[in-house]
Amino acid sequence: MVKIAALVWIMLGNVLAGVAMTAIVSVPSLAEQSNVLIPVLCGGAYVIAMPIAYVIAKVIAAPAARTA
Repeated sequence: MVKIAALVWIMLGNVLAGVAMTAIVSVPSLAEQSNVLIPVLCGGAYVIAMPIAYVIAKVIAAPAARTA
């Protein structure tokens, strides 16, 4: 399950970081502070993606565990 969680985490982290980047660039008041917000929010997106990826991996691995 850890392998599945790692793969989901990589993809989910990229998606959440992209959403954060889009939000920063789209909002003019946030774009003024982009040199600080981009590393913080993109790093935070990867951290937030970890538990979400673990939950998704449990859901993906659950049917395989029942049949084994």
